[in-house]
Amino acid sequence: MPASDPRPSLPARFAAAFRTAWPVLRWPFWLGCGLACGFLIPYTMLLDRRVQERFGDLVFSQPTRVYARPLPLAPGEPMNADTLRTELAFAGYQPVSDARVPGSWSPAGANAFVIASRGYADPDGGELPRRVRLTLSGGAVSSLTDLTARRPLKAWHLDPARIATLYGAEQEEREVVKLDQLPPLLISGLQAVEDRDFGHHIGIDFTGIARAFFANLRAGHVVQGGSTLTQQLVRDLFLDRNQNYVRKFNEALLSVLITAHYSRARILDAYVNEVFLGQQGGQAVHGFAAASKFYFGRPLQTLQTQDIALLVGLVRGPSYYDPRRYPERALARRNEVLTEFNATGLISVSEMQRAQAAPLAINPDARLPRDRFPAFMDLVRRQLAQDFSSDQLRGGGLAVYTTLDPATQLDAEQALAQTLDGLGPRGAPLQGAVVVTDAHNGQVLALVGGRDPGAPGFNRALDARRQVGSTIKPFVYLVALAQPQQWTLATLLDDSPLSIPQRNGTVWTPQNDDHQSHGMVPLVDALAHSWNIASVRLGLAVGLPRVVRLLESFGLTDVNPNPSLILGAQDLAPFQLAQMYQYFAADGHALPLIAVRGVLDAHAKLLKRYEVQPGPGEYQLPARLVTYALQQVAVEGTAAALAQSPLAWLHAAGKTGTSENQRDSWFAGFTGRQLAVVWVGRDDNKPTPLWGATGALRVWMRLFEKLPTRALPPVPAGLQLAWIDPTSGHLTEPVCPGARQLPFIPGSAPTDEDHCLWQELKSIFTGGSPAPAASSPPPH
Repeated sequence: MPASDPRPSLPARFAAAFRTAWPVLRWPFWLGCGLACGFLIPYTMLLDRRVQERFGDLVFSQPTRVYARPLPLAPGEPMNADTLRTELAFAGYQPVSDARVPGSWSPAGANAFVIASRGYADPDGGELPRRVRLTLSGGAVSSLTDLTARRPLKAWHLDPARIATLYGAEQEEREVVKLDQLPPLLISGLQAVEDRDFGHHIGIDFTGIARAFFANLRAGHVVQGGSTLTQQLVRDLFLDRNQNYVRKFNEALLSVLITAHYSRARILDAYVNEVFLGQQGGQAVHGFAAASKFYFGRPLQTLQTQDIALLVGLVRGPSYYDPRRYPERALARRNEVLTEFNATGLISVSEMQRAQAAPLAINPDARLPRDRFPAFMDLVRRQLAQDFSSDQLRGGGLAVYTTLDPATQLDAEQALAQTLDGLGPRGAPLQGAVVVTDAHNGQVLALVGGRDPGAPGFNRALDARRQVGSTIKPFVYLVALAQPQQWTLATLLDDSPLSIPQRNGTVWTPQNDDHQSHGMVPLVDALAHSWNIASVRLGLAVGLPRVVRLLESFGLTDVNPNPSLILGAQDLAPFQLAQMYQYFAADGHALPLIAVRGVLDAHAKLLKRYEVQPGPGEYQLPARLVTYALQQVAVEGTAAALAQSPLAWLHAAGKTGTSENQRDSWFAGFTGRQLAVVWVGRDDNKPTPLWGATGALRVWMRLFEKLPTRALPPVPAGLQLAWIDPTSGHLTEPVCPGARQLPFIPGSAPTDEDHCLWQELKSIFTGGSPAPAASSPPPH
């Protein structure tokens, strides 16, 4: 029988040790229990409530994004290669050798382009992504072909460029997406690199911490992190960046609480929209969707393997691995991530090698858009303020779709700056403004508020109210021509000297700019040559109150009630003058000028559509007569430089204007596609060395040398042509000396007729010599 062991058992020894130590340990033990009951449990409950309040109803702030208008393209639509390249560059399209990735384009011959579009949604519906071949010929689109469907297109729109962003207080760039909108490789790759046990741990991964420790030890530098995705999310949502034990404790506890309350999908959904991935100035880029457009200029769904690896790699340190500032670091980090993708079975060896051999391919133009066009955005804000509050616009996640044409805006800015610079020392103190609209619908295509268009501040296009000079005369003539039984383009006006007593006892004696009087002149010539005396006589004859009422119908207030109004003694901003001339450009339709097409909310739901429904038009035929007369301004009148230039084919209609002492130079003119109003002057309102034809008209011409546009018909439609003797205003024969063909409202042509013999006899008795016979009508 074996002898028994005299030593006590292990449990007995432990019990004896505990009895010995208990008198010493009992106070710390009960203190710890009290601490747990009195602090840790309430503190955990407090954090738990905070988690549920913040995470349970998590709403990400999104900025309001502002977009230009989509570029309309269709066979026959005016377009040239330079304008198309400008539009593509501004929309962030990259030139490549073979355009297949959305957001790229490639040349396909001398005048052909292949464009891989991204697609878009806007208030009018939008377009799906597609590859399109576009061919140009003769200053217009000659063909459009959908290369995917292999069929011709009747019309197509290029997606609009983002031109500005309205940020909330957080200054965060973010585009919220759902998990099912993300590439599967991004979701699985993110977990493989940042949190391999994401689906199993409690919010803290002790195994992952150990694995990261040994991986970093082997590599000699940090290649893996020990924090879980949940811990990273907690840092962004709940904690500051201070490195201390209290923050680490809170991070761990909050991570456990979030994991206990919410599904892995919910946590991952929040993470992919919150993770910080870059910075531009004061704006932080959050979430993979925003980062994709920030770095590559295209949506997440279009990214390739190497692009996804770069975004996943940036999670480690967006500033340290910034691909624009440190491309070598970014490339090395991306290739490390690709190796991890392969090691976890996400991609094959061949796919890894192909992706590692690819360049970074960062789009240099795919940055956050600054407020590049402050003058135009000033107008957008003013129009939006009628329907949306400031809080709604900033940080509301809205999408604002404007009418801006980026190529037209850039051309207008350059035309103004280059013209003023070309004046040399004379142009140094000058400023200017340009407003360009769609001639048919009143959409504002461009708005330049000053010589330095990128500088915010005084918006001359909207707020510089200056005397408009002779640009107001067409509205005086419109009042007259609206009474066709009394006034027509052939009506003779008296341009002899005139003196008008004023209420204060003085006498006003208007003068022509050439300081001559021209006797009896046809109404069309009085407007074409901007003869002041004849215009004043006409204005007084039709009645100054009628002219005032017409101007007030365009929304003007404080209209000058004195005869000097007829010669332009009225202060208007360029935008106001554009609003008035839109009536002529739109063929007698009074259209409001709009800068916003529509607004969508963060879920792409339409909140507001801004559209103009033109009515039947008022005084259309009189307006067409004025348009014809304005075309003669550009043929033989004060803007005859147009007819002597390569722009003669446009048959443009327009009017120069010069205020008293040459303080302001104006030109308002339109073609079959665009209206543009230009003002040039000084901010201190001192005289300039310019007339309307030597300042503003030159800016207009330089602009339209670049714009894709359409000509006006030489004679507006719906008018009746008749041959007129300009010395009498009577009908005559085409072969008679000096005969001119003029348009009339049907039924308003003169009934009296002068035959050639009568004209010759009249010439003999008056001592004049007959004008040479007109074998063909004068150029229009």
